[in-house]
Amino acid sequence: MSDLAKVDKDIERGRSLLPSDPSAAESCARQILAGHPDHPKARLLLARALRRKGDLAASLNTLAALARGDANSAAVQAEIAHVEAAMGRSREAFAAMERAIVLKPNVVNAWRALADEFTRAGDAASADEAFARHIRSDVKDSLLMAAATALVKNDIPLAERSLKDYLKRAPTDVTAIRMLAEVAARLGRLDDAATLLRRCLELAPGFSAARHNYAGVLMRQNKPAEALAEAERLLRADPGDPGHQSLKAATLVRIGDYDQALAGYEQVLERAPGHPRIRMSYGHALKTVGRQRDAIGAYEAAIAAAPHLGEAYWSLANLKTWRFSSAHVAAMRRELARADLPNEDRYHLHFALGKALEDEGAFEDSFAHYREGNRLRRTELYYDAEENHAAMKRTKAVFTPALLGAREVQGATAPDPIFIVGLPRSGSTLLEQILSSHSMVEGTMELPDIIAIARELGFRKGKGDKAVYPQSVAALSPEKLRALGEDYLQRTRIQRKSAKPYFIDKMPNNFAHAGLIMLILPNAKIIDARRHPLACCFSNYKQHFARGQSFTYDLDEIGRYYRDYVELMAHFDAAAPGRIHRVFHERLVEDPEAETRRLLAWCGLPFEAQCLKFYETERAVRTASSEQVRKPITTEGLGQWRNYDSWLGPLRSALGNVLDKYPQIPAF
Repeated sequence: MSDLAKVDKDIERGRSLLPSDPSAAESCARQILAGHPDHPKARLLLARALRRKGDLAASLNTLAALARGDANSAAVQAEIAHVEAAMGRSREAFAAMERAIVLKPNVVNAWRALADEFTRAGDAASADEAFARHIRSDVKDSLLMAAATALVKNDIPLAERSLKDYLKRAPTDVTAIRMLAEVAARLGRLDDAATLLRRCLELAPGFSAARHNYAGVLMRQNKPAEALAEAERLLRADPGDPGHQSLKAATLVRIGDYDQALAGYEQVLERAPGHPRIRMSYGHALKTVGRQRDAIGAYEAAIAAAPHLGEAYWSLANLKTWRFSSAHVAAMRRELARADLPNEDRYHLHFALGKALEDEGAFEDSFAHYREGNRLRRTELYYDAEENHAAMKRTKAVFTPALLGAREVQGATAPDPIFIVGLPRSGSTLLEQILSSHSMVEGTMELPDIIAIARELGFRKGKGDKAVYPQSVAALSPEKLRALGEDYLQRTRIQRKSAKPYFIDKMPNNFAHAGLIMLILPNAKIIDARRHPLACCFSNYKQHFARGQSFTYDLDEIGRYYRDYVELMAHFDAAAPGRIHRVFHERLVEDPEAETRRLLAWCGLPFEAQCLKFYETERAVRTASSEQVRKPITTEGLGQWRNYDSWLGPLRSALGNVLDKYPQIPAF
């Protein structure tokens, strides 16, 4: 065998090793290059192996040298695109892939492969755009092309119509089925998305991107055990894939298995240290368990790998106790000046700069950034303040004193759950930390199970006279009410890690389902965490939420939402006296012992001094206030909104007499 033939054979062997053992593939490439330093295929193999290992900077350097030697190599440009995607640089990745397609137009699966790379890197928006480009380049059908274009532009109604019309003609096209699942997921129709993805995987079991999407939908449905099974199936097919390993770690976080989750992230990052989004996810897990210094290091490493990554800057800001340096502020401003910065990075940077400038006392400039971040984020979200108000009115009409009184003992009798409800940023995490410091109470997280049960009863199906929920609750039999209560207890069991008799569900939005809770869990405790309207609403306005809370990105809308919340809670005060205990955040901060004693007594719990030393309690805290509740109570945050008072006119107008009367409750 000639020397060149042996080299070609060795390269093929190296390529075969890439999926399962990229380190061995790297060794193979380096052995070839030791004898043939300029062999282009060996250098490309080396770059691919380095990318698989996560050494993205070294991979990109290798590719840059290759590109200088051969500017017309489509394979090199395509590999550059994959590395840029893994580094979170979507614009650079798209530009490199476009160069590859120009050089070799018949590479029809290039965009789909790039979409898969973005999926593994955790960049869902860029994955969608790359997948849509795949459709436009590979498919001539006008309906599917229209759907792909609409998805990129976030024109969901057009995308849905086009896909449904197309699937009437081609019902087994897995590409279109996956796209329709994405439409359903964006609309919040998670059951539909899951059904479509299951069908997709029945037709194409090896469609890994669809399986990755399916695991993500299962996570949003609060089915982490099922999501974990899908992640493990992906890993069996591709054990070395860092995206699949990161997905598994994320599912372990959701079930509260932090030790295994952190070990999983560390294993990924040992092999793939250059993945900025995986590094950021690792930081989130570290923050949750209280390892703040390590979390900061992870976020800063993510920024070093991807300086445009707005979410990493926001993650630092979201520690609440972090202070940005002038160099950080300058870097964020430089990134915002880029014309090609993706929208997601842009609004995250605006929120982070708002926090940085607030800490400097530059309140006018700070508010300008908060306002722009909110404006950009609001364009991506569907929220209807009028429908929210109508839903509140329907809830009042259904859960009357007569209904609640007649059916108050028909649900599951277990007293285990303690619900903390209200608005986000209302002091609920502090209440959770105080209660979970008690020897009989376990803290969990913001559990989505009540909302999931409400969805199954028709929540968000239909509007106005066509709305299904909460009218559907009134028609339930005693047996069904009891079954739903038992179902909730079973769903949440995976989150309970101790034998303590009580546990906390801190999902704030559950206030809208207080009537449902009273009927299916009549012995559960419900605590309403309330904070001054301007303090609470503006704190939400400054906050970027990873998911949900769509009402928080406009001052008028958040004011109207707060007003609807107060009106609904006032209704339950009258319809079911004594069933909800209210804690005003300001009173708790000013006299923590008296309010804590009152809270524990209402819960039927003996007083324990450790509840006053809540900041010493070591536990995972999965909210924006995680670092704040690890310190003693201070009055520092009570009046921070006053620095922005001159810009809060729309919020004041929307709140009306709810603001004027606080803490009293006006007549509605």
